[in-house]
Amino acid sequence: MANKYLLSEDQMPTSWYNLNADFPAPMAPPLHPGTLQPAGPADLAPLFPMALIMQEVSQDRYIEIPEEVQDIYKMWMPTPLYRAPRWEKALDTPAKIYFKYEGVSPAGSHKPNTSVPQAYYNKQEGITKLTTETGAGQWGSALSMACQLFGMELLVYMVKISYQQKPYRRSMIHTWGAEVIPSPSDTTNAGRAFLAADPDSTGSLGMAISEAVEVAAMNDDTHYSLGSVLNHVMHHQTVIGQEAMKQIADAGDYPDIIIGCAGGGSNFAGISFPFIGANIREGKKARIIAVEPAACPSLTKGIFAYDFGDVGKLTPLLKMHTLGHDFVPAGIHAGGLRYHGMAPMVSHALDLGLIEAEAYTQNACFQAAVQFARTEGIIPAPESSHALASVVNAAEQCKQSGEAKTILFNLSGHGHFDMAAYDNYLAGNLQDYAYPEEKVREAQASLPQVG
Repeated sequence: MANKYLLSEDQMPTSWYNLNADFPAPMAPPLHPGTLQPAGPADLAPLFPMALIMQEVSQDRYIEIPEEVQDIYKMWMPTPLYRAPRWEKALDTPAKIYFKYEGVSPAGSHKPNTSVPQAYYNKQEGITKLTTETGAGQWGSALSMACQLFGMELLVYMVKISYQQKPYRRSMIHTWGAEVIPSPSDTTNAGRAFLAADPDSTGSLGMAISEAVEVAAMNDDTHYSLGSVLNHVMHHQTVIGQEAMKQIADAGDYPDIIIGCAGGGSNFAGISFPFIGANIREGKKARIIAVEPAACPSLTKGIFAYDFGDVGKLTPLLKMHTLGHDFVPAGIHAGGLRYHGMAPMVSHALDLGLIEAEAYTQNACFQAAVQFARTEGIIPAPESSHALASVVNAAEQCKQSGEAKTILFNLSGHGHFDMAAYDNYLAGNLQDYAYPEEKVREAQASLPQVG
C-alpha cells in the first residue's frame, strides 16, 4: 500500500466533537417508556453513569477527553489514513480513494474508541460490573478489553446467530475475562419470554439489549453499556473524523464524498460528523453517504418515529429511523448491522437532508471486499464491506462522468474472524436478501403511539 498518512501522538484529538451543537434544528428528546414523557437524568441513572448522561444531553461543541482515556487511546491511536491507488487502478476510475483504517486497534475495530471511555466513567462512579449486548462480537470484545483495563466484570449477551457464526469473537471476549451468553437465553425473564414465543429464535440485537438491560436494572452495582445508537457513543467515535481531517489535509486534499457503513450508526458518525459540522459551519459541500444492508434497511425503508430500543420495551423511546422494535433480521454475515433502528443523531441528520442513505445486498458487498483485499491487502469486516460497495458505485459514477473526485471511507475493522463468511461467498453459497415491504409494514405496526 502506498501513501500512508500518520499523525503524531501530540496531534491526537483531545476533545470529542458534538454535532448537536451545530444541527440547524434540535433533536427530539428521549421519552420514558412508562409515562411517554421526556426522560430526565434521574430516569437514566439506573443504567448509565451521570457523566455519560450529561454527554447525552450536552449542547457543547467539544467535550474534553479525560487524560486517562487519552493515555489508553495511545495504544492504537492515531490510526492511519491510506490512499488506495491499486484499487483505483482496478476500478479504472479517475477518483482518488482514501480510507481511514480502524482495524489497527487491539480489538480489530473502531469500537474501543467508546468502550474505553464508557468503562472509565462507570469505574469513576463506583460501578464494578457492566452488561451489554453484541451483534458480530466486535462491541463485546472491545468492551471486555476495556473492562479488563479498568478491573471491572462484564456480562455479554451475544446475538445467537453470531454466537454460532463467529466463535472466535466469543473467544476474544473470554480471553479478556468477560462472560458471554447466546441470546435469547434462559437467564433472564425477557429471554425466557422470547424463547417461549420462538424456541428456535436466532436472536436480534433488540432481544440481546432487553436481556442486558434487565440484568443491569436489577443490580445496584451493575450498569448497562451500549456500543452504538446513543448520543455519547456518537461523540466518542468522532476521534476518527477529526484525525482524518488532519491527515487528508496533510495529503493536500479534501473529500468530495464521505462514506461509512451504518447499523446503529457509530462508525458512520465517527468518520462523518466532523465533516457534517464543516458543511454546516464553513459551507463545505462534501456529499455524505450512510450505507446499510438491504436485509436491515432502517434508513432506506424505515420510518422516522419514536420507538423502543429493544424488544422487551425496557429502554427509553428514541426518535429514529426504525423498522419496528419487533424486527428480527435475516442471518446475514454483517452481524454488527442487524439492528432495527438507527442512531437518533444519524436519523436526525438524514431527516434534515444533511446526509444520504444507500442499501446493498451482501454479495455486492463481498465482491467489493474481495477486490479490495486483492489490491490493497486488507481483508475488511463484513460490516465495512458495505462502505466498499458504495465506494465502487461512486467510483463508477466518476468514471462515467470523467470527474476526479476525492472519496473517503471508513474501514472500521478487519475481517480476520469472519473468514467463514468469505468462504461462503467464494463458494457461491451466500444468499442475497432484501427485506420485503410487507415485513417492514408488519414490524412497524407495533410502534408505540406517541402524541
